[in-house]
Amino acid sequence: MQPGNCLYVGGIRDTVAHVLEMRGINKSFFGTTVLKDVDLAVDAGEIHALVGENGAGKSTLMNILFGMPVIHNTGGYEGQILVDGEQVEIPSPGVAMQLGIGMVHQEFMLMPGFTVTENIKLNREISRPNLLSRIISDKLELLDVSQMGKDSRQALDKLGVDIDHWLPVAGLPVGYMQFVEIAREIDKSQVKALVFDEPTAVLTESEAELFLGAVQRLSEAGLAILFISHRLAEVVAVAHRITVLRDGEVVGRLSQNGVKVERIAEMMVGRQIKRPALPPRTSEPSDDDIILETKNLEVQMPGERLKGLNLAVRRGEILGLGGLAGHGKVAVANGIMGLYPASGSVRIEGRELPLNDPAAALQSRLAFVSEDRRGTGLLLDESIEDNIAFTSMQSQNRFLKGSVPWQGLRVRDGEAIRKQALKTIEELDIRCTGPEQPVRRLSGGNQQKVCLARALTLSPRILFASEPTRGIDVGAKSLVLDLLVKFNRELGMTVVLTSSELAELRMICDRIAIIYQGRLVGILTPDDSDVEFGLMMAGGRVSEVGVG
Repeated sequence: MQPGNCLYVGGIRDTVAHVLEMRGINKSFFGTTVLKDVDLAVDAGEIHALVGENGAGKSTLMNILFGMPVIHNTGGYEGQILVDGEQVEIPSPGVAMQLGIGMVHQEFMLMPGFTVTENIKLNREISRPNLLSRIISDKLELLDVSQMGKDSRQALDKLGVDIDHWLPVAGLPVGYMQFVEIAREIDKSQVKALVFDEPTAVLTESEAELFLGAVQRLSEAGLAILFISHRLAEVVAVAHRITVLRDGEVVGRLSQNGVKVERIAEMMVGRQIKRPALPPRTSEPSDDDIILETKNLEVQMPGERLKGLNLAVRRGEILGLGGLAGHGKVAVANGIMGLYPASGSVRIEGRELPLNDPAAALQSRLAFVSEDRRGTGLLLDESIEDNIAFTSMQSQNRFLKGSVPWQGLRVRDGEAIRKQALKTIEELDIRCTGPEQPVRRLSGGNQQKVCLARALTLSPRILFASEPTRGIDVGAKSLVLDLLVKFNRELGMTVVLTSSELAELRMICDRIAIIYQGRLVGILTPDDSDVEFGLMMAGGRVSEVGVG
């Protein structure tokens, strides 16, 4: 019988069916192809890993599988999805769940004020009849708390988790919250396939070990597991098969037998990189002229913890910070700029920088272009000119005039702000109707240029640019990278560029520091081999495995 309102199409039925299969999946967003002819199949009792760099297409593929609105609101997709050999349409997450597909997301979807049992049974509560419900309406039935508790206990026991199922979720360790998420999925009677999206990104090593053991038990019980992870050592440890995505295409299918981390990493990052001829400098960066140095820098940024970074940045260079998601590269700039709790030592030109103090960072002539452009990087409902001037007004008392004697207040200098805005709009080629246009109405690429304009207005000696091309089109990406090179070459600005796209780092950086599990693994040049980059992103080195 067909579950719910899902639609079986065309009567396709394989003789030996995979539990879950995706065939010939193609997807474009506004003319940009993000998935090209992707095939993927998962069998009962199999742990199938899906790996790839950020931007490889993993999230889009899972959004298609789970019927997320972002797919259907952008023109849908091409290809087929089959469950137990039957072709289906999945127009919503509700239909995906009716078909037996469960997903455990990286970010928890729990109700903190509810108990573990209440979260596991949320929207699937069990009720029992009583005298009033029999006479008046079944809406008057009472919750069968005892049975709900038994079901929750059984689901947790399957995972090997010894936790009181009546405890409130608020205050539980992160690892236990993850287990509650999984228990909720396996408690569903029809579940046959589970998708784990970066499940260990926020777990400690011991919690991750417990989690992987639970995943293996679920596999042994016959569930089909699709396991998405950047932690390649975990993938090699538990996956039966591995599919590698790169730039929206399947570039490799590997089995567990004999697979090595370095081989997976090389397939993930290997591509032809055409490094452009960059403008010359008056003087090249030198190891003898260090502008910024960190020692044992730790940053408590959720999902990107930095566990002790020792790094020296040369004056006048473009230094790249690379590594897979969740390993701490994004935390470097956020910690130095005081946006997340940090400890250790940061020295700017030999002078100690006070940590956990954004004002001190700005006063030390550091500027930051945040990876969260729309969330923290911009005042979306304010004008372009106010966005450009805002931080300078706060930290440098620029663009202010006059005073109110009894308060010592100064007034916004609209004329100076307009002059600066017109100048940077022209210099950075910000496409807009004028400096008074609200930033919200700009394209993603032009919003990012406004972020850069604000940083440039601070006249910084060091610019931290974190994921500056995320979410913008290919043409705008090139313009943003060109601007960073221009700042570096023409203004002598030291640039620290954090990016999940290794190709970008190799195009414009002098050196690339690779962060793995919160620590610096090593520093490479853009011309080093794909093997070396792949290995470092997986936490190793060529010399350690004897690869020539």
